[in-house]
Amino acid sequence: MVRHSFGIVGSATVLRRLEGHVLQKKRLESTIGQKGNFSERECEMEELFGLSHLFMTVFLYNFASYMVVPAITDVTMSAICPGKHECSLAIYLTGAQQAIIGLGSMIVMPLIGYLSDTYGRKMMLTLPITLSIFPTVILAFSRTTYFFYAYYVLRTFFAMAGEASVLFLALAYVADNVPECKRAAVFGILSGIASSSYVFGNFSTRFISTSATFQVAAAVGIISLVYMRVLLPESTMNNNICTKDTEAECLLEKPPPQKWQMFKTLPSVNDTLSLLSTSPTFAKAAVIAFFNNAADVGLTASLNYYLKAQFHFNKNQFADIMIISGIAGSISQLILIPILTPWVGERKMLSIGLFFNSAHLILYSISWAPWVPYVATVISILSIFATPCMRSIASKQIGPNDQGKAQGCITGICSISNTVSPLAFNSLTALFLSDNPPFYFPGFGIACAGLSALVAFIQSLMIRDIPPVTTRTMENSNTSKP
Repeated sequence: MVRHSFGIVGSATVLRRLEGHVLQKKRLESTIGQKGNFSERECEMEELFGLSHLFMTVFLYNFASYMVVPAITDVTMSAICPGKHECSLAIYLTGAQQAIIGLGSMIVMPLIGYLSDTYGRKMMLTLPITLSIFPTVILAFSRTTYFFYAYYVLRTFFAMAGEASVLFLALAYVADNVPECKRAAVFGILSGIASSSYVFGNFSTRFISTSATFQVAAAVGIISLVYMRVLLPESTMNNNICTKDTEAECLLEKPPPQKWQMFKTLPSVNDTLSLLSTSPTFAKAAVIAFFNNAADVGLTASLNYYLKAQFHFNKNQFADIMIISGIAGSISQLILIPILTPWVGERKMLSIGLFFNSAHLILYSISWAPWVPYVATVISILSIFATPCMRSIASKQIGPNDQGKAQGCITGICSISNTVSPLAFNSLTALFLSDNPPFYFPGFGIACAGLSALVAFIQSLMIRDIPPVTTRTMENSNTSKP
């Protein structure tokens, strides 16, 4: 009996010890899990902190670029058609400038993307940021007719290399340093930084004179160049970039052995077509980029002239519209996209953005009172989803060694729409704002831009959910093993 009782007590003791070990193990696993989650959060914060200098460079560059936008319409009208609220010549000149810039960008953008894969993102960022400073300096000095035409010519040629390349080089920089599963969110944050600079740039325009606007923009442009050259580290790429101590040594190491050899290795039309044929999803993203960008360019080139003719808006009202647009874009890209994309998915977010882009353009075109454009601008908070999601979808279909080529290809296709869109939509806007329109519809050109966004929306519905190229490569390698 005593032995039996002793056995029961011993068994109970063993059970209690086992329970203690199990509880201790669970606590240890819980602690390890918490540390793992904490380390993941630390890694995410380190990634964002590592991109902080890129974000600041993009902010300063866009701040300098955007703060002159509200003033340039009044400067153009004063130089070409002084004392008038309607000027078809100004609209045609703006459209011609956008078309020439787009035509040149079709050639230059893929070239810059190719060179950035070889020589690095930072080195190629230097070119567009530097070129963007000179036209602003001209208007900072004087805004008379002759100085305006000098600005017009200089900006037309320099914008071929500078207007869009900063964005896609920044996107390629992010793609080099951020894993695929997080790219959509970080692309959204990058676009949100650009939108916030849009807000601050336009907000500052309201409180300074036109001459001071261009002077401050030129100064901030110089600061962005110095900041980027001093503080931005070179992108971490996969053995494609020259790893010499200085960029001068890098260039000296790779001189073309023959006179035309460098040009033979540059991307051709066949290279672009080959890139588009690598993935049906990438090709559809390129089509979406064309039609959506055509809509955006058509709106940007025509809206201020349309509002000035319809409601006699001036620099301050233009700035108000742009501030609301920038705030909406910042909220959308810094808050909504990172939160909603993991739950909704990039493909659906893309479709939502394109649908509301079309809707707010059509609402602009039928504005019947001065407050309607403000409402249409607020709706754009949902249209901002389109571009970051489209860029992320395209990025995931291309290997890590070709991100510069991929983003340059998409930007080059956008440049084609930059050529076509102003010729079409600006001409329609000038025609329907003239004294003898075919019928009364002042916003007809902007309505056609809305239809272009609607075509992009329909195309987005045809995209299927396809895993990234790296995932497909890993799956194929696993299935090929015996």
